[in-house]
Amino acid sequence: MPRTLPALFTLALFVVVFPALTRAQSTEDLTARFEAYGGYYYVRFNVNANVQGVPPSQAFNANGGGVQLEYNATDRLGLVGDFAGYAVSNASNGALAAVAATYMFGPRLNFRRRRINPFAQALFGGIFGTHGIGNASNQNRFAMTAGGGIDFKLSAHLSLRPVQAEYVMTTFPDGLNNRQNNFRYGAGVVLRLGRR
Repeated sequence: MPRTLPALFTLALFVVVFPALTRAQSTEDLTARFEAYGGYYYVRFNVNANVQGVPPSQAFNANGGGVQLEYNATDRLGLVGDFAGYAVSNASNGALAAVAATYMFGPRLNFRRRRINPFAQALFGGIFGTHGIGNASNQNRFAMTAGGGIDFKLSAHLSLRPVQAEYVMTTFPDGLNNRQNNFRYGAGVVLRLGRR
């Protein structure tokens, strides 16, 4: 009888502790209901630049920032709203020469693992550009993105996004065509809120 006491004690400990460990593990890995991203964006615009202080070319760089709000409908599928602004600087004196802002919405497919979340997304909406971007001034045009990125989970409520790379299509009338193929890179932080 004394020999079975340690075995019973071990079994009882396993029955009590294992469910608690499993519960803690599943709680840690739960998907957040909402995720809010904020960060830096770089865009390589391939649209005719007619901006004072920017050499005439078919491409120019813009820097800016933006936010994304994601609602996670499931562990894999999220619905994203993306809002960003970009500025073009005068090459000679660094003054602001033109600005653009994008507003897009669409689905995101997440490939969640314990500490990382690679994702792919396609967003559709518009871009507003001031005079100098394309051949018209202050215009709203169709825009869309397709690409993805990766988030690294730092804690239950915070992730780091070191890379988000996307193809960006814009439709400014630029004298050559009405479709431009651009590139956007982003990096920032993600705040994870609530539980699904």
